[in-house]
Amino acid sequence: MHPLQPASDGLTSPRHVTPMTARQPRRLPWRPFTALGLAIWLVGCASQAPSPEVPRQPDDWQRQQSDLAAFDDWKLAGKVGLRTPDDSTSANLDWTQTPSHYRMLISGPFGTGRSVLEGRQGAVTLTTGDGTFKADSPEALMQQQLGWSLPISALDYWVRGLPAPGAAHRVIADTLGFPAQLEQAGWKIDYRDWTYAGDLWLPSRLIMTYDDIRATLVVNAWEPGATAEP
Repeated sequence: MHPLQPASDGLTSPRHVTPMTARQPRRLPWRPFTALGLAIWLVGCASQAPSPEVPRQPDDWQRQQSDLAAFDDWKLAGKVGLRTPDDSTSANLDWTQTPSHYRMLISGPFGTGRSVLEGRQGAVTLTTGDGTFKADSPEALMQQQLGWSLPISALDYWVRGLPAPGAAHRVIADTLGFPAQLEQAGWKIDYRDWTYAGDLWLPSRLIMTYDDIRATLVVNAWEPGATAEP
């Protein structure tokens, strides 16, 4: 497994910093669910949710905190690019998330082939043209199929602009109080753009780096509350 170290990208001038906790947990309690780089994740196309007439305001981030923490039922569509030392690729994805189940339809890389990642706690299945593969977590499945792994089970928090719970982190806020950058588990997540959907401001462009791995996620559509438990 490729030993990864935190990226060395420079930070923007912080307006507000939430410092790292002194004690770094050994392991994040990653919730198995999302295959970032497995088949090289992400996102199809759909119409962008309309933004409100009034742009983001200084109190918007704090105002929506309780609703954002409870936001665990959605459909998401977008596009991702993944760059590693050995490859650079992209793919489309449709991601359905519920509190106990997720399903990701991955088209690509480069628009060829289809893969479906699906699972619940403790059980993850990846179906490709080569067959069906199973593991206890997305990380284990990536290690099994790719020979390296990413902490992708935190992505359902990061994609909302939140740190995964129970682990040390640092947040740098922008001038409006929204997270401009999140650091956790050696990853650096830069929030470049936001969109308004379902009465929430949600990230629409993220750049995630860890050493020489870089993933760019562009969300074309958020559909809050659009799913049902299978």
